[in-house]
Amino acid sequence: MSDTTSFPVCPKVVSDREELLRRLEEPRRAGRRIVFTNGCYDILHPGHVDLLERAGAFGDLLVVGLNSDDSVRRLNKGAGRPFNTFAARAFVLAHLASVDFVVGFDEDTPLELIRAVRPHVLVKGGDWAPDKVVGREIVEADGGEVHCLPLLEGFSTTALALRIAELGRRGLM
Repeated sequence: MSDTTSFPVCPKVVSDREELLRRLEEPRRAGRRIVFTNGCYDILHPGHVDLLERAGAFGDLLVVGLNSDDSVRRLNKGAGRPFNTFAARAFVLAHLASVDFVVGFDEDTPLELIRAVRPHVLVKGGDWAPDKVVGREIVEADGGEVHCLPLLEGFSTTALALRIAELGRRGLM
């Protein structure tokens, strides 16, 4: 997919942190609970959708921090990753009913984004130990909650990519 692909403007995709913070001011003043999670979401699969749906149930607004393309590359997810550009990944995530806002981050971790958003609830998949969740200290210091949710078994972007590559090697694609 070309990096120049453009998508229709989606109000759930927020261009930068400052804009996100402006959009969260009123809901925060109204006492709405803000939930935050983050990830690469390179090839969206049922495990992602399930986790996002369950994460959103912890509050009123779900903010998804999305790794930039460069950030994904630095995570060493595998050759050619991300498969989909940031714009494509953000567009797909923003069209999930459980997601209220998608905002990118270019750092290796979402720590500074979490520090800015100051969510009431921080959610990660169960492949993370609670004491290893980036931003945990910030959220807990504000009286918030951190949840590591069990993953939907059998779904992984890396496993899916390996399966696609194997099918390609066998000439089945």
